[in-house]
Amino acid sequence: MSSVSKKIPFQKHLPVKLCRKLAYTFNNPEHLYLALTHRSASGSHNERSEFLGDSVLNFVVAHALYDAYPKATEGELSRYRATLVKKEALAEIARELELGDFIRLGSGELKSGGYRRDSILADTVEAIIASVLLDGGFDAAKALILRLYKTKIATVTQLSKKDAKSCLQELLQSRKLKLPVYSVVSVEGDAHDQYFEVLCEIPAFNLKIRGSGKSRRGAEQLAAEKAMHEIQNRLKK
Repeated sequence: MSSVSKKIPFQKHLPVKLCRKLAYTFNNPEHLYLALTHRSASGSHNERSEFLGDSVLNFVVAHALYDAYPKATEGELSRYRATLVKKEALAEIARELELGDFIRLGSGELKSGGYRRDSILADTVEAIIASVLLDGGFDAAKALILRLYKTKIATVTQLSKKDAKSCLQELLQSRKLKLPVYSVVSVEGDAHDQYFEVLCEIPAFNLKIRGSGKSRRGAEQLAAEKAMHEIQNRLKK
């Protein structure tokens, strides 16, 4: 993994590869430098930029969805936007940009694999959006967001389908049955690379189904998906 030295002026080490991926040339490289700096690395970091970038991202994505899906209801548009601006979607964009190679982290975060963590990757994308806004204005930031999200906006109706936990909950509620109970059975691995096993219990069907994954949410979704299949099979009989 490459990193930017704190001792050498950032202007001499502008990440050309990243700028090419962003398709944007910075007038003041310090804006990008700040966006790539995590709070663990310096007192001058990207948290304020994250706040600004998040606001611009939400507005631009909302506007793009409004134009792209003229027949969508307010609820559908809200769900589409939530799908596109959530942490996991931003982290996916960060990985497409190979952003982990450029984030400045403190030694602790670096050793624990912070450059792979969804939360850090997502926050850095928001900070980069703010850096382009501050460097080139709103139109430049909007153009960047639309480039990064072009495919996702076009396919959001598929991406935003209700997840397994929501579908399972709705199924049980429709039959006036108690909601499932999720509990963590085990957690293995180091803090930055954990593996979760979760138990999903549904008393009404006397079901206890396990799911596993690299996050608690992922494990719960898998358990819920398995439970849905089992319940649907029982209801067909």
